Amino acid sequence: MIQTYPTIEKLKSKKLLDELFTSGKKLNEYPIKLVYKQLNFEDEVLVKAGVSVPKRNFKRAVDRNRIKRLLREAYRLNKYIIHEVLEEKYVCMFLYLGKEMPTFKAVNIKIENLLKKLAERESL
Repeated sequence: MIQTYPTIEKLKSKKLLDELFTSGKKLNEYPIKLVYKQLNFEDEVLVKAGVSVPKRNFKRAVDRNRIKRLLREAYRLNKYIIHEVLEEKYVCMFLYLGKEMPTFKAVNIKIENLLKKLAERESL
């Protein structure tokens, strides 16, 4: 599988985001929370994913951007876990809830665990 994260796979639609946060399901693997929902959208991709870091926990934009880069990279490397299992289209949002700067190794393990949980839950 190609390990890319092109623009078409990024969750940017306000309508999809609103629907995701109003009625989406949640998985936790502290300090990362995954909110996901099975939704139909026009694009030809299986999963649209986004990342978010609250300004409340990290005041400096440099820190928020660094964490978002780590989250996106960990997702990019591990997205094959859900792409092998899912048949329907999904939207996902990864939220970083911790208060200290993470390492890539820690983020990668947490994202991998979350994607495995999602694959188990939605493949039944």
